[in-house]
Amino acid sequence: MDIKNQVAAITGGASGLGEATARKLAASGARVAIIDRDEARAKLVAGELGGRAFICDVSSAASAEATFVDIEKSLGAPRILVNCAGIAIAKRMVGRDGAHSLEDFARIIGVNLIGTFNMMRLAGTIMSKLPPMEDGERGVIVSTASVAAFDGQIGQVAYSASKGGVAAMTLPVARELAQFGVRVMALAPGLFKTPLLAQLPQEAQDALAVAIPFPHRLGEPGEFAALVHHIVENRYLNGETIRLDGSLRMAPR
Repeated sequence: MDIKNQVAAITGGASGLGEATARKLAASGARVAIIDRDEARAKLVAGELGGRAFICDVSSAASAEATFVDIEKSLGAPRILVNCAGIAIAKRMVGRDGAHSLEDFARIIGVNLIGTFNMMRLAGTIMSKLPPMEDGERGVIVSTASVAAFDGQIGQVAYSASKGGVAAMTLPVARELAQFGVRVMALAPGLFKTPLLAQLPQEAQDALAVAIPFPHRLGEPGEFAALVHHIVENRYLNGETIRLDGSLRMAPR
């Protein structure tokens, strides 16, 4: 897909991987919708990119539905959706203080998995009704899984389950939306220099990087954004989850 002049909706677009993706797509001429819960930051990023900020709880049907109505009214129908919104928790299923909180597990699943599906179902419906472009293409959806979906560590049970779900639903959704010319992909990033990891001392970041075969460093958000950009442009990429991890395979702990 030619990105220029297309409406691109990016969840979690106010920071980290989502912000880098928004900046990359905007640099190629996309009209970006920054979807986030951080209103101040979303407005700042959107203002810098000539886009619009939309405050949304991706795990809420009503909030997401209202957001897409607002996007269509202010920017137009999105042909690109990038799901970057997500949260994490580090907690064992059986810990010193007892069993893993069911509420915490449900919260992670609610944002990371249900939230991704929520945005996909709404964007996919909109895209399916748009006029076809070259090769009959109508839209592209890229979601964020994680290497934790495949080799999650102890304490990542909730996060791994949520990201495993994102990876698992990519192919069936791609198969379903193929009839409409909507491609569906997912990325499984490894250890990236997100705002959370960037807060760690350099020594701690270096210790994490030791486990990465090559290059021996944390991933840069711009590298994630560059791959999203390529996926949008490459019309033969569909139905796959791509690991972006420097060949990292995480140890049990």
